[in-house]
Amino acid sequence: MAVINVVGKNARTIELDLPDANKHVLHQVVVWQLAKRRQGSANTKTRAQVSATGRKMYGQKGTGNARHGDRSAPIFVGGGTAFGPKPRNYGYTLPKKVRRLGLAMALSDRQQEGKLIAVDGFAFNNAELGGKTKNFLGWAGQNGMDGSETVFLVTDDAETRRAARNVPWITALPVAGLNVYDIMRHDRLIIDAVVLEPAQEDSDSETEAEEGTQ
Repeated sequence: MAVINVVGKNARTIELDLPDANKHVLHQVVVWQLAKRRQGSANTKTRAQVSATGRKMYGQKGTGNARHGDRSAPIFVGGGTAFGPKPRNYGYTLPKKVRRLGLAMALSDRQQEGKLIAVDGFAFNNAELGGKTKNFLGWAGQNGMDGSETVFLVTDDAETRRAARNVPWITALPVAGLNVYDIMRHDRLIIDAVVLEPAQEDSDSETEAEEGTQ
């Protein structure tokens, strides 16, 4: 795929070896991700926790009414809740291989639709541009983004994220925040090209490891 440079022109190409998207795997990863995001703070009081007297309502026999204890029973208004929700963690474990596969498939889906843009860098570090929103919108317009589509911007360039964060149709996150859910819920993905070059990153890490052992 083509990689654009700081001025928005094609600078080079990179080869991506991505698996074909599988909706079932993507669904698994998105559900897992949303489950982990759940706050899980719903809380109800049991009959032992509500503020009410523990006195028996009336005698056990002779009234003609049903037998009852105190008014904190779940059958009464203001009583406790039977089997109500309590604070809990909705997260669960999903194999790391499935998570990585889902991310690769999400990238593959955007690439096949022509909605994946890789960049070698942005010009917003330039003091003349100052990382302002109007400059980013100018760059976006030159690259076919006019607000008709939602955009997920993934870059470690803090100035660029600052320039884009006030645009309502753009979600900007650092590379560490790259995730399947945000990729799938946006129409277009803009990402630092270095993120799509795992082979180069692996070789660099191996070189650093060798240098560290020497």
